[in-house]
Amino acid sequence: MTTTFQKRQKEMKRLDKQREKAARRAQRKLDKQSEKENPTGNSGIEHIQLGPQAPDPDDPQDGAA
Repeated sequence: MTTTFQKRQKEMKRLDKQREKAARRAQRKLDKQSEKENPTGNSGIEHIQLGPQAPDPDDPQDGAA
């Protein structure tokens, strides 16, 4: 009688773990999709400096060549 109860408890625990794992997978999938749609932090212009810039010696348009 106790083995049946233990088996049932074990099965319920396994099903709960399976549900939690599926929920984590679904959440991770949503996070990846939202990151693709709205990338944060990297807009590609972080290296641009505001204000006057020193001339670039490799730039052919600065008139020195």
